[in-house]
Amino acid sequence: MDFWYTFWAVIWYGLVISALIASLMALFSVLADLVRDRSLSGWYKAIWVFFLVFVPFLTTFVYLIARGRGMADRSAESAQRQKDAADGYIRTVAGTSPSDEIAKARALLDAGTITAAEFDAIKANAVGSTRAAPAPAAA
Repeated sequence: MDFWYTFWAVIWYGLVISALIASLMALFSVLADLVRDRSLSGWYKAIWVFFLVFVPFLTTFVYLIARGRGMADRSAESAQRQKDAADGYIRTVAGTSPSDEIAKARALLDAGTITAAEFDAIKANAVGSTRAAPAPAAA
């Protein structure tokens, strides 16, 4: 008898803990969406947060029903902004474009700093770095 009590108690506690974790994840998702939403005024955000603090379970469900579709859109928009920012940063750190490299090499050629052969090598390297690598030949 004692074994079955402890067995079902463990199952029950596992379900309760899973429900608690799921509700906390939903609550934090709603809070993140409230912060992310630029169309909602500060007063409305404060009202939502007030109810999230005092009636979290019900408020989370009401928020998900009322504003759930917009949550996905705002999340995708935020992810796109972060991706664009990361891509822009990578572009600034990675270096210049091939046309910039060729223009700089042309300026060096015109100044007499490099020879025509070196200019051609720089140009070929810059143009070659933008093309896709050729497929390996079949044996």
